[in-house]
Amino acid sequence: MPGYELWSDAERKEVNDVLETGILMRYGFDGPRKGIWKAKELEEAICNSFGCKQALLVSSGTAALTTAMSALGIGYGDEIILPSFTFVASFEAVLSVGAVPVFVDVDDTLTLDPGAVRKAITPKTKCIMPVHMCGSMADMEALQAICKEHNLLLLEDACQSIGGSYKGKKLGTIGDAGTFSFDFVKTMTCAEGGVVMTNREDVYINSDGYSDHGHDHKGIDRGADLHPFIGYNFRISELHAAVGLAQVRRLDGFLATQKKNHAVLKEILSAIPEVSFRRIPDAEGDSCTFLSWFLPTEEITRAVVTEMKARGILAGNFYWYDNNWHYIRKWDHLKNAVTLNALHPDLKASVIHHATKDFSASDAIMGRCISTSIALSWTDEQLKTKGEQMLGVIRKVLSEQKAAV
Repeated sequence: MPGYELWSDAERKEVNDVLETGILMRYGFDGPRKGIWKAKELEEAICNSFGCKQALLVSSGTAALTTAMSALGIGYGDEIILPSFTFVASFEAVLSVGAVPVFVDVDDTLTLDPGAVRKAITPKTKCIMPVHMCGSMADMEALQAICKEHNLLLLEDACQSIGGSYKGKKLGTIGDAGTFSFDFVKTMTCAEGGVVMTNREDVYINSDGYSDHGHDHKGIDRGADLHPFIGYNFRISELHAAVGLAQVRRLDGFLATQKKNHAVLKEILSAIPEVSFRRIPDAEGDSCTFLSWFLPTEEITRAVVTEMKARGILAGNFYWYDNNWHYIRKWDHLKNAVTLNALHPDLKASVIHHATKDFSASDAIMGRCISTSIALSWTDEQLKTKGEQMLGVIRKVLSEQKAAV
């Protein structure tokens, strides 16, 4: 899955360009940098690669979400609908702008259930935020229709789906804004970094200023910039952008390898009738970072996870139901609204309310799901061996289960 697996001279070359000038900051120092503007180059490459009008690089995917929300005018008292299966950064960003994270169930796409979204809409709802988890997409047509019907913003958290698409449009470019994370384990990495993508000029201008202390960036003298509004420091460095610039040029190759390995592993697991697979709203658009598969019951799934661990082959296989980063069941810090800074009592009460609702529909799906990370560095032999080892475990557990009946 991650681009770091295939680190090369291409990344070293881009980083060395920056090191030779000594100018590590993305803004200013026009003379000494000798025409080296890696962040600007990467933003242009992102627009060209993914088909958005504007791209603004920031320091992380979390910073990208926070910046996008602020640029869209989301803030105090606003409710944002997001899925119960996501990364903690999604709700962290919501809280960072003073908004309320309203969690709803996922369906067998492992993303927002449109029916659950409709039921969660209130007069305070301002935005729907699908999270395209594990490389594949939410039902964007259904969510776009809901947003249009209720006049809501659509913000895509596409941090885990770089290179994926939906009906010909790249994920992250469909809504009012979208975000990628370029951290170390993403398909395309900057080591640390993120981006806000948008086709709205106002969102880009707001993001540009918000991520750099409110600078308007209209002049050639950074010290003379005006500050139309208060911002924060979410800048990316030239070093990080340099890594990403090399990676974005290699992305098509990464995706081709992912899709090949994903197809091989899926074919291997398909030999077992009891194994089913995640529903993909647009199969052609799956970026294939993970192969997500289901077993008939939670009991069987847990037994498979236990057996894989005993055989030393659990690495790369994720049982999200027990994972404390990605599924709401283990987010005790959220359910108790434990923060270092004091939350407004109304916000704290809302956070606890929405985090402790009944998610049994999601539990029924996530309790049976295992996601296998698709490596870029597998040889054909390693991929075959991995698949055969997984088959052996699943068949053993199913056999034992049948014998016990």
